[in-house]
Amino acid sequence: MTRDTLIEQLTAENGEFQRLRSEHQGYERELDTLKGAASLSADQQWRISELKKLKLMAKDRMEEIIRSRRAGVTA
Repeated sequence: MTRDTLIEQLTAENGEFQRLRSEHQGYERELDTLKGAASLSADQQWRISELKKLKLMAKDRMEEIIRSRRAGVTA
């Protein structure tokens, strides 16, 4: 099973993975919006830092789910 196929399967079947993927995409959209601003306030700079952390945490958890699914498939 390819990685893309596994991700699509997890998105369809795993509520946590679906939620994390949606959150990750939302964080990315918000980051893109903030980065497009000509100048950023201190609050906006803080928000960018926070979004990057949240995005990374979501990605890390999705990777854990992918690894555990692969281990379960091959075991």
